[in-house]
Amino acid sequence: MNTMNLTLLFPEVFLVIATSAILLIDMFLEDGKRYITYILSLLTLAGCALLTVNLLNSGITGYTFHNMFVTDPMSNLLKMFSYLAVGLTLIYSRQYATSRNMIGGGNLGGEFYVLALFTLLGQMIMISGNNFLIIYLGLELMSLSLYALVALRRDHKISTEAAMKYFILGAMASGFLLYGMSMLYGATGSLDLTEVAKATASGTVDRTVLVFGVVFLVSGLAFKLGVVPFHMWVPDVYQGAPTAVTLLLGGAPKLAAFAISIRLLVEGLLPLAFDWQQMLVILSVLSMAIGNIAAIAQTNLKRMLAYSTISHMGFMLLGLLSGVVGGVTAPAADAYSSAMFYTITYVLTTLGTFGIIMLLSRKGFEAENIEDFKGLNQRSPWFALVMLLLMFSLAGIPPLMGFYAKLSVIQAVLGTGQTWLAILAVLFSLIGAFYYLRVVKVMYFDDAVDTSPIVVNKEMHIALSLNAVIVLGVGFMPGALMAMCTVAMTKVLGN
Repeated sequence: MNTMNLTLLFPEVFLVIATSAILLIDMFLEDGKRYITYILSLLTLAGCALLTVNLLNSGITGYTFHNMFVTDPMSNLLKMFSYLAVGLTLIYSRQYATSRNMIGGGNLGGEFYVLALFTLLGQMIMISGNNFLIIYLGLELMSLSLYALVALRRDHKISTEAAMKYFILGAMASGFLLYGMSMLYGATGSLDLTEVAKATASGTVDRTVLVFGVVFLVSGLAFKLGVVPFHMWVPDVYQGAPTAVTLLLGGAPKLAAFAISIRLLVEGLLPLAFDWQQMLVILSVLSMAIGNIAAIAQTNLKRMLAYSTISHMGFMLLGLLSGVVGGVTAPAADAYSSAMFYTITYVLTTLGTFGIIMLLSRKGFEAENIEDFKGLNQRSPWFALVMLLLMFSLAGIPPLMGFYAKLSVIQAVLGTGQTWLAILAVLFSLIGAFYYLRVVKVMYFDDAVDTSPIVVNKEMHIALSLNAVIVLGVGFMPGALMAMCTVAMTKVLGN
């Protein structure tokens, strides 16, 4: 095995070099030429995608830097969707961020783009981490960039408050995660996930220390996923952060959080599946219950979507807790691939939803309340239809991809014999459908309060339309994406 095979790191190396170059170029640009930073950022994402496609098509599983970094089908697939998520976020955010002086306003230049790319770099490291410290370093790189982005509007009190809450609670969660890792390191004597898995499977390690380590580890992961009872930051940060940053926070990072959950719990601690699956049952049920019920009472759309995120991440956990049944790992590939499919479809749908919110916002006005969507069909039938498709997908209504995602997860749960858990998932999904349909009702059956024309640039119009087509297309033909998720999980389990 070549322990220093840099070809596996080409996407990350390219991103570091390109982002550093963009930062230097941006220093010499005037505000009127800030579009150059925007174009260079999109070209950087395209370059990363080309390099990752080569690795994805090869289907290889390779390790480098003494097994600390892994490239496999799961990492490459999640990276591709991370590029897509960040790229769409930049397209959706350009008009919004510029009008609020977040790009080229006051003392700011193109920091929004550079920090977004550094956030992506952290996610890529998390996705490919095969070592406790590498995963943690990636997590901190992503988190620190997001803290700065949330506080980017320094003259905005609500954003500053949201950044403080996110920073303090995020630091606490990182402490939980690091403490859990340290306990596992102390018990197994290794930071390498492969060696940790061998040590836990050997039965020679003190089980009490392992279980305590897993408790802290799951607590840290639960915060990053935003599930109950570690969800307190989600509504406040989603509402307080500028919508462009909320999308950066609620999109691609969910893919990275899912990846480290698989790396740590499945690749590293699968012999302790009985213990961590029981914890995930509690987190999942509480998240679906509190997320869906609390969302009903919200009038702020961003806050409603925050509670929606909590419920969706709880639903995703159903797939993770269905992999091992009675010590048998036969259903693992199907269960984990359903969770992966669910995470990807959720992120794609969320991108479009926040894109519509930014579309309707303008300078001095945030279209973040549900009543701001009144009569949207009268103002723009096309964008009302796009929002309808997105809301229906989040609600799990056929034939959209959200329905197939929920169906695949519920099938995985039924395969474990936990029928009661599947019934609860369906009931909470029905409750969740109410607040999504309320948005549709407001758009189509209420009279418009704001009749001003919707101003949208061409690339955002095309991106939102394509986003809606993807939501509908994957719903009709989910087989290809599900097959890729299944192959990725099969390779992970095989390794």
